[in-house]
Amino acid sequence: MALLLLLAVPLGLRLWPHEDLRTWFPSSTAVYDANDRLLRLTLASDQRYRLWVPLKDISPALVDAVLLHEDRWFRWHPGVSAWGLMRGAWMTYVRRGNAQGGSTITMQLARLMWRLDTRSPGGKLVQAIRAVQLELLYSKHDILEAYLNAAPYGRNVEGVGAASLAYFGKAPARLSLPEALTLAVIPQEPSRGLPGHVDGSAVIGKDLKQSRDRLFSRWIARHPDDASARPLFDLPLRLRPLSQLPFEAPHFVEQVLAERRLDGDSDMRVATTLDLGLQHSLERQVRQYVERSGDRGIRNAAAILVDTRDMGIKAMVGSADYFDASIQGQVNGTLAKRSPGSTLKPFIYALGFDQGVLHPETVLRDVPSAFGPYTPENFDGHFLGPVTATQALVRSRNIPAVQVAAKLSSPNLYQFLRDAGISRMASEQHYGLALVLGGGEVTMQELSALYAMLANRGELRPLRLLAAQPKSGGTRLLSEEASFMVMDMLRQNPRPDDAVAAQPSRLPVYWKTGTSWSFRDAWTAGSFGPYVLVVWIGNFDGAGNPAFVGVDAAAPLFFRIADALRAERPGLAEPIRRNPPNLRRIPICLASGDLPNAWCPQVGSTWYIPGKSPIKVSNVHRPVVVDSATGKPACPPYDPGRTRTEVYEYWPSDLARVFAQAGMPRRAPPSLPDCQGGGQSVGDPPKITSPLKGSTYQIRVSRLGTESIAFSATTDAASRTLYWFVDDAYLGSVPSGQALMWVPERSGRFLVRVVDDRGRTDSREMGIGALE
Repeated sequence: MALLLLLAVPLGLRLWPHEDLRTWFPSSTAVYDANDRLLRLTLASDQRYRLWVPLKDISPALVDAVLLHEDRWFRWHPGVSAWGLMRGAWMTYVRRGNAQGGSTITMQLARLMWRLDTRSPGGKLVQAIRAVQLELLYSKHDILEAYLNAAPYGRNVEGVGAASLAYFGKAPARLSLPEALTLAVIPQEPSRGLPGHVDGSAVIGKDLKQSRDRLFSRWIARHPDDASARPLFDLPLRLRPLSQLPFEAPHFVEQVLAERRLDGDSDMRVATTLDLGLQHSLERQVRQYVERSGDRGIRNAAAILVDTRDMGIKAMVGSADYFDASIQGQVNGTLAKRSPGSTLKPFIYALGFDQGVLHPETVLRDVPSAFGPYTPENFDGHFLGPVTATQALVRSRNIPAVQVAAKLSSPNLYQFLRDAGISRMASEQHYGLALVLGGGEVTMQELSALYAMLANRGELRPLRLLAAQPKSGGTRLLSEEASFMVMDMLRQNPRPDDAVAAQPSRLPVYWKTGTSWSFRDAWTAGSFGPYVLVVWIGNFDGAGNPAFVGVDAAAPLFFRIADALRAERPGLAEPIRRNPPNLRRIPICLASGDLPNAWCPQVGSTWYIPGKSPIKVSNVHRPVVVDSATGKPACPPYDPGRTRTEVYEYWPSDLARVFAQAGMPRRAPPSLPDCQGGGQSVGDPPKITSPLKGSTYQIRVSRLGTESIAFSATTDAASRTLYWFVDDAYLGSVPSGQALMWVPERSGRFLVRVVDDRGRTDSREMGIGALE
């Protein structure tokens, strides 16, 4: 019975729930790239480098070497070796030699765990008791594993996991025999674990080499087959100094670590999506570009590269120099909210395609325009007149973009950005149509996700930083057809450098620039091959610089990076993506963007979404039957011998005015005769441009009856006079192309109507609000 009780006590202690030995030692975090290359080894909470490695993942040679060097009887003693203690006491107190503790591995673990002072007999006794306690509670496997993960390896390196990674740059399972035996002898005298210096290279010192070689002699006695490795021990063994521990992709790693802290993730090994080769390429190009552009005041830049196939961030440069305090280099520019300038314009056109507002060759008006109180201007201060949607996007024209945005219903640009997860947006009323031209703010990471959505045919997917993050399915925000058409438009954007650089054989690049107000931010965003790249030039303090223009400052860096990656990775190719099934090519009249009529002189083609894209027959080119004798339009019936047919261009009044201002006046079509028909086709009705549809004008009560509002409309070239009405009350007439001023007498809702001299009409509601 006594024997059974004696056996039951230790068994009960072993089975009683108790703390895992791993919890005694806080751990570092090792962050790796997608190819298992170390990016950073962080300090544990106690300012030690320590990585817990399971015993099975430690080189067997290192385990056997530690037991041979420190505690040959570890697997058989109860935690304390009487022979070792007596020998240590004899050598220390009787022989007065070098102090020897006689501690077993279990006793050394006890000293490390409870931070015991074992230089006195009393301290040694406490250590022995704690060692027995460990043996009662834990298995030999657990104790040996804990010791190997807590043993000192010089300076603030503890455990074989951190030591192997710090000194040799590899996992402890991959250590060579010289490396394993080197680590085995360091814990007994960790101050000798620091490398010496030979010819500028970090190598193990003479004393450490001698200790390792003595252990190797004993090792051969037990492992005679390893005698052939002796030449390896004659070679200098290099240990990487702690000062040379990797500190790669600092902004990316810090974001990873910060998100792990928020998620409560305690994994010591973190595998990320980053590709260190791509990271180095981006860093090199950004650094060189900033160095060469200093004379233009360009001192800082940021860039992010995303793989559209799995949405993994492959490279991230948060600033031009992480260690430069003068540019606030430690700020992660890819997370900063900045005005995106014109980089949001592609999404306006994509929404317009989906809502049937236009197609890529729809002719838009780049003319002076007012949208209620908002009167945007183009960046260059000029107007081009009629431009296709593709030309408007490629040439970054502001007026056409705002015109398209004003026609969007649900979703409009604000709702689209909110659905896309753009954070910290103000109210829709705060932005108005200014959001189209960069009135809001986005981060580079948010913008890269938006451009990846275009590449992924309209599916928005979250960015991934960690390899373990699931490759989640996307949320469709745009149709496949709209995304494809916008990408095709962006592909036609010519490179900013010489024409020789843009060869058809090159990988296509889909890109767009942006410049914020006051020249605070210069952007270029786009995709090539499988990647989306976003580049930003600016200052973190918001200081502007006239050089911060997207096409001049950011685009050259964008293409430097793209060209470098294509040169470094010759096999780079765009993922195979099928064309959307519901997409067709149709002929159009190039002048109008509509289906060609019989008189259209130049015919092209465009992408078209059946049942969605707007399409009608062009009426810009119209035949006029002219009396050959007088040169004036004839009245029917026509005499073929006395009449001829001439084709005239009938441009709306606003475009005709821009042509004239640009020094390219169009031949004015002749006035219709009084007879019915007059040899002309029926033209377009007038279109009210002011007041804006559904708008409400706020006027102070004291100004009612004195403050005026401009009424204007675009008209067909055949129209000569416009007649304006408010709630059936006639206001007056003005020549086509001119505005009429209305002075409201009261507040309320009104119906504004315009009729031209051909009887064609347009109308819209507006409101007048009275302010006290």
